[in-house]
Amino acid sequence: MAEETAKLMSNTGVRLDPAERRLLAGMPLHAITSVHGEAGLRERLLMEIAQFPAADRDRAADALASRLHAADRRQREPYASHLLRVAIRILSHYHVTDADVACAALLHDAVEDHAADIAPAGDRQAALAVLAGRFGARTAALVAAVTNPEWEAGRDEHEQYREHVLASLEASPWARVIKASDLTDNAVGIIHTTGPKLAKLAGKYAPLVPAVRELILRADTPLDADVKDMIAAQLDAARDRFAAIGHGRDGDSTVSPPPGAQPGPA
Repeated sequence: MAEETAKLMSNTGVRLDPAERRLLAGMPLHAITSVHGEAGLRERLLMEIAQFPAADRDRAADALASRLHAADRRQREPYASHLLRVAIRILSHYHVTDADVACAALLHDAVEDHAADIAPAGDRQAALAVLAGRFGARTAALVAAVTNPEWEAGRDEHEQYREHVLASLEASPWARVIKASDLTDNAVGIIHTTGPKLAKLAGKYAPLVPAVRELILRADTPLDADVKDMIAAQLDAARDRFAAIGHGRDGDSTVSPPPGAQPGPA
């Protein structure tokens, strides 16, 4: 893994002069996406994990090097850009220095989307066992906590998703941190979505926002108070965007932001 880290450090696909590199370190994540793309996000993540001890840095770089989502797209961007933003947000904006959490953030959709590429049989439990062997049992447990269940015939897909998320986050405070970044990227970042998917995603995420907001503000969520407040403000911004689309509380599309709420760097 040390060799992989060195390779990533020297070959992210971005060539920045010192001033650009300093700017990259503080740029909003969607601005990096727009200006530098996936390669810029990879470079920013490498800046964030540079603080880790060598073994943890190599493990995070191994997760970063995963090509499971290489062919996946998310509207106008590679799917990997979403995974990178989720991990960077946790490290940079949430001030988390836990390599297990960083690895789980990078891998949070791996089992859900690519179990067969991780374990030949395609079984999710087998895939989680592979991740446990490669990244550690705690990382695999966090990935399991944020992995959506396979759809049950006859269930409403979005309702099943929300039930699972809330039960999982109730039990795992660290999973809340990963899901908060994931939901922020999906919900606050919905302004970067167009077409029919806009209403579909709003319908999926809007009912989840207030519950996740409440969970994040709980005393046992392992984040500083100011970070919790920032996440709450970002989720308030997401709520208002969903309302504008037509999926706010009571269908109200004119909900105003809470007084003084600032969404912060998404």
